[in-house]
Amino acid sequence: MAALSIRDLDDTVREKLRLRAAQHGRSMEAEVRHILTAAVAEDVPATDLFSALTDRFARLGGVELDLPARSTPPRAASLPE
Repeated sequence: MAALSIRDLDDTVREKLRLRAAQHGRSMEAEVRHILTAAVAEDVPATDLFSALTDRFARLGGVELDLPARSTPPRAASLPE
C-alpha cells in the first residue's frame, strides 16, 4: 500500500474532514481514503439532478402525497402561434 502526505491543508478543510469522519464513524484517514476512492472510481455512473434528489429523499423515508381526483379530463397544451 502507498502512503500519501498532504501539505499546506487549510485548517478549515481539516476540521470539516474531522467532522465528516465523525459523522460516518470513521477515522480521518479512513474518511480521506473513502473520499479519494470514490473520486477516482470509474464505474460510478453520472447521476442527473432528478435521480440525485430522489435517492437523497428516499433514504429519509420519502413522501406519499394524496393527489385530488381530476375535475376535468386532461387536454393537450395549446401553444401560442
